Amino acid sequence: MRTIKTEEITEVVSQLCKEAAYYLPEDVYEALKKGRETEESPVGRDVLDQIIKNAEIAKAEDRPYCQDTGLTIVFVEVGQDVHIEGGLLEDAINAGVAKGYVEGYLRKSVVAEPLFNRVNTQNNTPAVIYTSLVEGDKIHITVAPKGFGSENKSGLEMLVPADGVEGVKAAVMRIIKHADCNPCPPTVIGIGIGGTMDKAAYMSKKALLHRCDEHNPDPQYAKLEQELFEMINKTGIGPQLGGTTTTLAVHVEWGATHIAGLPVAVTICCHACRHASRTI
Repeated sequence: MRTIKTEEITEVVSQLCKEAAYYLPEDVYEALKKGRETEESPVGRDVLDQIIKNAEIAKAEDRPYCQDTGLTIVFVEVGQDVHIEGGLLEDAINAGVAKGYVEGYLRKSVVAEPLFNRVNTQNNTPAVIYTSLVEGDKIHITVAPKGFGSENKSGLEMLVPADGVEGVKAAVMRIIKHADCNPCPPTVIGIGIGGTMDKAAYMSKKALLHRCDEHNPDPQYAKLEQELFEMINKTGIGPQLGGTTTTLAVHVEWGATHIAGLPVAVTICCHACRHASRTI
């Protein structure tokens, strides 16, 4: 049994909040440059030039890549041979988020209650935390701030098995076309298929953590990813003002579901597909 103190968890989360806000993952940056090379619209190329330059400035100057530094989503894999000492894991993570957002001068965007009062918590807590128990004696933490320009355009459809593959494609495209240019494309698309309504949404969020140049290990789902990638890029939505680079990548995660169900969740992420990870 290995002991990890909550203070260490808090410090790691604090650093990851700043890193995720400042530094666009290298694979996303390379996907933007690749999109710039293949973009057919002159206006689209100009928009991509500005997006790429923005990423370079943010990295060089330790400044937020986007003014919306998001609602902080934290994925935590806890080894079953770890003992956490000093308090609750959730409290340690939220303390890290608060520390990172205050010290990093990141915009605080969280309201404590969603409908009637909507008072800002002033430190971007509480985070949305997903915890899973895994083998080993380590804790792996991924911080993924999610901006709401794209989150607001994400969606879910509860299909039936008879809808099949074509029904899934149609559902995804309905959500994409409804979103249009509002999620700040070029986007990264995470899709969750199966499970329950909530599990499908969770899988679609987790899918955004895959590298842009990574494909599903199952050839059937890899084919679906490629087909959707091509369909989305043919919509003409393009990078903000029209073009052929609407999405940088499409990732699918899937899971077991009920014999009567076929949930499909689509999480749209803007070109600020930010996340940073560390293992303690």
